[in-house]
Amino acid sequence: MNKVDNSSKKLAKNKPNPFWKFFWLTFLVLSLVYAWYSFYAPSNEIKWKHNITSIAQIKNISDKNVLLFFTGKWCSPCRIMKREVFADEEIEKLVNNNVIPITIDIDNPNSKEVVQYFKVGATPTTIIVDSEGKLLDYAVGKIDKNNFFEMLSNIEPN
Repeated sequence: MNKVDNSSKKLAKNKPNPFWKFFWLTFLVLSLVYAWYSFYAPSNEIKWKHNITSIAQIKNISDKNVLLFFTGKWCSPCRIMKREVFADEEIEKLVNNNVIPITIDIDNPNSKEVVQYFKVGATPTTIIVDSEGKLLDYAVGKIDKNNFFEMLSNIEPN
């Protein structure tokens, strides 16, 4: 004669624990923030050139040293460098005054000659060459502001 109402037990089992709701909501929000942060790159005042497709263009561009930044639209470390290094005012001044900055999209078929000439296999790759195309310094991978500043400071301006 003991009838137990199982319907209330079923309802209790189907109701999710508030901890898990909070956990998954927090996880979702943090994932979205991280994704946005990874692909956000603020504008900067560096006067980048984008239409360089051959070594001859690099050699004839100026009497200044040339900064080549090999990147890709999909490259998350490149965007982090743009946000943390190239957006810095001190770096902007140093780059604009001492070198000719060029970005090269490694996925662009027109830049294939330059990518092959410098044997670029990873992004970001930062290369500094003199006005005749001779390699002065390079870095493969993401570099921080201090290392980039040191890299530019060690190069004698033409």
